[in-house]
Amino acid sequence: MKHPPIARGLAAALLLLPVSAVAQAQPPEGALTPRDVPAKSVPVPGTVSPELQAVIAQPLRAGWNTPPTTPEGWTQLVGQLEATVGATAQPMADRLHVKIEDSTIEGVKVYVLTPADIPPRNRNRLLVHVHGGCYVLNPHMAALPEALQVAALSHIKTIAVDYRMPPDAYFPAALDDAVTVYKAATSSVPPRNIGVFGSSAGGALTLEMMLRAKASGLPMPGAIAPGTPMADATNAGDTFQTNALVDNVLVSPSGFCDAATRFYAQGHDLADPMLSPIYGDFHGFPPTILTSGTRDLLLSNTVRTNQKLREAGVETRLQVFEGQSHAQFYRDDRIPEDRFAIGEIAAWFDKNLGE
Repeated sequence: MKHPPIARGLAAALLLLPVSAVAQAQPPEGALTPRDVPAKSVPVPGTVSPELQAVIAQPLRAGWNTPPTTPEGWTQLVGQLEATVGATAQPMADRLHVKIEDSTIEGVKVYVLTPADIPPRNRNRLLVHVHGGCYVLNPHMAALPEALQVAALSHIKTIAVDYRMPPDAYFPAALDDAVTVYKAATSSVPPRNIGVFGSSAGGALTLEMMLRAKASGLPMPGAIAPGTPMADATNAGDTFQTNALVDNVLVSPSGFCDAATRFYAQGHDLADPMLSPIYGDFHGFPPTILTSGTRDLLLSNTVRTNQKLREAGVETRLQVFEGQSHAQFYRDDRIPEDRFAIGEIAAWFDKNLGE
C-alpha cells in the first residue's frame, strides 16, 4: 500500500532522528499517561448464540456497588442468593443424569456427584470441585452448577466441597477444608487419577491448593482447571479497568466481590499467595486449563496466571469465550457455549488423568 507524501515524509523524518531524540519524546518514567476513553454504548455481540446473547444483555448485577457492611448483612445476602441458585441444581442434575448425595469427609461437608454412566476407564478416577462466590457466596446446593456439568460431561465421579465461609469461619478456612478433602481423596485414589477444578474464588482455591500441597509435601493431582481465577485479590491487572461496567457479574474492581474477599480475609495481607496465588511459585504444577471471557473483569487474572504457569514450564491451555462476563461459561448447561467450555474441561481431564 502506498502512503501519502506527508506520511512518507514524517516516517522518513523519524528515521533520521537520533535514538536519544525519540526517547526524549516518550513520557518520562513514572509519568505514564492514562488513556481517557469517551463514554460509549457496547452492543450485544451478534457473534454468539441467541441463548448467550440473552445473558449478555442482562443488566448489571443488582447490588454490585452496595455490598453488605455487617456479618448479618452478608448472611442475609448469602441466603437470598442460595435460594435462587440452589433451586437450579436439582433440575440441572436431572437433565444431566447426575445423582447428588450429601456427605462429610474428615468433618468437611461435601456433595458426592455420580454420573449415571461411568465408563471403565473412569472408574478409578475422581474429581474434586471447589466452588466460587468470592469466598462468601454459594454454599450448599448453590455450589453445584459447575460441578454437575463437569461430572456429567467427563463421566467422572466428583466430590464438591461445601467449605466453611464467613461469618462462621474466615481465612484460611476455605483452603483448609479443600485441602482436607483433597488429602483424603489421595488416600483412596492415586493422585495421578485426580483432577481439581473450580472457578472464581474456586479457581483461586484450586491454585492455592497446589501451593499448599507443595509446601506440605502432598502429591500433585493429574490435572487442574481453575476457571477465571481470583488469582490477584489486590485488583492488579488491565481488565480490572478495561472491563469495568462491561462485566455484568462482577461489574467493578471495587464492587461486592472485593468487599466479600476483604470480609473473608479479615485484614490479612491480600498479596499473600494463599489469597493471591499469582504471587506464589507455580513450578511443578500439573497440566492446567484456564477459562475466561472477553468481558470478564478477571480476564487479566486468567491471562497472567496462564503466562506465569508457562514460564514455570507447566503445560497449559487457555480458552477465552466471546462476550462472556465473569464465570458465565458454566451458568447454564442449555447454553451452547457453556456446553462447549465444559466439554473442553472434561476433555482436558480425560487427556491428562491416569487410569
